Amino acid sequence: MFNPEKARIRHSFAAASATYDGAAELQRTVGKVLLAGTNAEKLAGTVLDLGCGTGFLTGELLSTKSQNPPQSVIAVDIAFGMLEATRSKLAAHNNVRYICADAEQLPIAASTVDVVVSNLALQWCRNLTAVFAELKRTLKPGGQLVFSTFGPHTLQELKAAWSEVDNYSHVNEFYGVADIEHFLRQAGFRRVRIERNTHLSKYDSVLALMRELKAIGAQNVIGERNKAVTTQSQLQRMIKAYDLERLEGMIPATFECMFISAVG
Repeated sequence: MFNPEKARIRHSFAAASATYDGAAELQRTVGKVLLAGTNAEKLAGTVLDLGCGTGFLTGELLSTKSQNPPQSVIAVDIAFGMLEATRSKLAAHNNVRYICADAEQLPIAASTVDVVVSNLALQWCRNLTAVFAELKRTLKPGGQLVFSTFGPHTLQELKAAWSEVDNYSHVNEFYGVADIEHFLRQAGFRRVRIERNTHLSKYDSVLALMRELKAIGAQNVIGERNKAVTTQSQLQRMIKAYDLERLEGMIPATFECMFISAVG
């Protein structure tokens, strides 16, 4: 069945594949923290990189400095353009399989994956019950799930500025700790661990922040959106409200990052 919401997300990230690397510094930083907090020796066997984007984390997995590196990596993304960017970067590696697929319907056999790793991708999935059920299905018994995602305080300044204009959702709402733990346990995961930290990015202007969000494909809003086109007047009102939050001349943007591990 055609899902317009997923079609928007797929199109948005496919369109951003050419600009993603130039704007994804936070994604790279979070990815490094995610891997640094994971025992490299556990990243062995068959590793699935879910939502691989342009392949930063996939490349890091392949260069893991451990005595028992991954035998193979499965790079999965919903956007074909992202997958092609990853394939181009990692052309020298012959132990990577590339799959363009929805996280809720993975064309991967049951109990064939040792580890699932995902960096700042699952926040775009609203039906985490279905996603985690799929990951539990593909993981071998006792397999590891390690991922990062954004928490509900992410882009709180942008959200507050838009609230001065209207009551529609202009910024995505992200799941909190209790929600994610509930979804994981519902899918059968155990030994759930969740850590959080807050990253404060700074920009010359509100438009610079919005350009970055567009460049990484993150401008799609899931939820009750205003179906009408945002007018220039509304945009200027939002910018004026956001400008009041400047710190030392810069526009602040909060990103709440959550790091989660669980055993299947």
